[in-house]
Amino acid sequence: MSNNPNSGQTLMEPRDEHNEALIRNVHPQDWINPEPAERYHLVVIGAGTAGLVSAAIAAGVGAKVALVERHLMGGDCLNVGCVPSKGVISAARAWRDARRANELFGAPEVAAAGAGDFAHAMARMRKIRADISEIDGAARFRDLGIDVFIGQGRFTGEDTVEVDGEDGKTAKLNFRRAVIATGGRATAPPIPGLAEAGYLTNETVFSLTELPKRFGVIGAGPIGCELAQSFARFGAEVMVFDVADRVLPREDPDASAIVQKAMNEDGVRFHLGAQLNNVERKDNVTTIQAKTGDGDVTVEVDALLVAAGRQPNVDGLGLEKAGVEHTKKGVTVDDNLKTTNPEIFAVGDIASKYQFTHVADAQARMVIRNAFFFGSGKASQLVIPWATYTSPEVAHVGLYEEEARQQGYEVQTITIGMDDVDRAKLDGEDEGFLRVHLKKGTDQILGGTLVAAHAGDMIGLLSLAITQKIGLGKFGDTIFPYPTQGEIFRKAGDAYNKTRLTPTAKKLFKRWFGVFK
Repeated sequence: MSNNPNSGQTLMEPRDEHNEALIRNVHPQDWINPEPAERYHLVVIGAGTAGLVSAAIAAGVGAKVALVERHLMGGDCLNVGCVPSKGVISAARAWRDARRANELFGAPEVAAAGAGDFAHAMARMRKIRADISEIDGAARFRDLGIDVFIGQGRFTGEDTVEVDGEDGKTAKLNFRRAVIATGGRATAPPIPGLAEAGYLTNETVFSLTELPKRFGVIGAGPIGCELAQSFARFGAEVMVFDVADRVLPREDPDASAIVQKAMNEDGVRFHLGAQLNNVERKDNVTTIQAKTGDGDVTVEVDALLVAAGRQPNVDGLGLEKAGVEHTKKGVTVDDNLKTTNPEIFAVGDIASKYQFTHVADAQARMVIRNAFFFGSGKASQLVIPWATYTSPEVAHVGLYEEEARQQGYEVQTITIGMDDVDRAKLDGEDEGFLRVHLKKGTDQILGGTLVAAHAGDMIGLLSLAITQKIGLGKFGDTIFPYPTQGEIFRKAGDAYNKTRLTPTAKKLFKRWFGVFK
């Protein structure tokens, strides 16, 4: 385990053929930084999703662009986030489905939990990650006409950046506009003994090649829940700690209750509402001492994952010299994503409370329009969906009910259970619901939550409806293929349309049909 996981220089272990291929793409050891142009239209610092999209779009419309990355191109998403986590989740789901096949469908019994080849599952993930990495690699962006600089970049003035290359040379980049896209990194709560004991984060957990027999997780948010459930499905004994009294505390309480129940059924055990008093590692065993509502508990684990917070990567950027203000939450931007230096913008995790890859992508597209084409796109106007990839998945877009009421809306809520959807029953995936919040008296969609096996794939329908101002009633007029789980949206539309059948309307219809006696 890493005892310094926040160093900013994640080691991609093990150094097998797959990780070697990854490194060749996203941080080639023999890379030679180009000679700087006299002046760039755009300098981008950080080559995660936000930086890559910013650079590619600007270069695609003819701008002279420099892209600076000190570590791994592709950022968290490719290397230690979305891509590896979904590979691990997919493998764990397959193991679970194989075991459930006998119970649900009478298929031949398979080996018990933990009897599979964890190392094989992780190697598959590393191979796919390496294959995908070509898209984010240095060579591809060079071929797009972008000057790619590998090294530590920092502002030295209001329109200059210097890059300390790994060859010992320093390059000076003059710019007309700049984008800060340095993202964030994992952080840990101040628990006595935790730093000394060592722990895993999302930056190191995907380097595991052996399944820990006992796996501890601090944090019951999306990352903690996704990986806790996955490791339990692989066969580890999993314990989750959190100060909150329920998992996924930011989500609809009914949604979090369903996820917690499902995780319990997978073998995850919880210590919620917990105050962690001490962590100690001795003889390859980590001991966690906590106080809960049920009293003091002591838990021993073989590996400990901390998934309880992130902090922005602002250190060493020379922001003060560029006149860019920042706080502990990240770089300060206005609604157009402009910093306190009007020629410098910031996008992605470094400047957004919504720390999702798709948000970084959307903001990057917006910022190029704002920076070069007199755009006035506002971050606050983005309709942002998100999903947590547990089983079942939880996806949300727009406002929660309480948020809507705080904004002055009177709210009408439509809820349809997945157990009312034939396909969900047939698939054995009928735990969940669709809940849509409407502006009372209309079918205007304010927000919605979906709990379903494939909620992340399906929530885009609500995102489209909110973005394009399509009312929920229109879903009732739309033909969905039968049987599909997506039919739940039509059912929600039908449910809304039935609310329009008021007592007065019923009386009028009764009179109308009276003429046909």
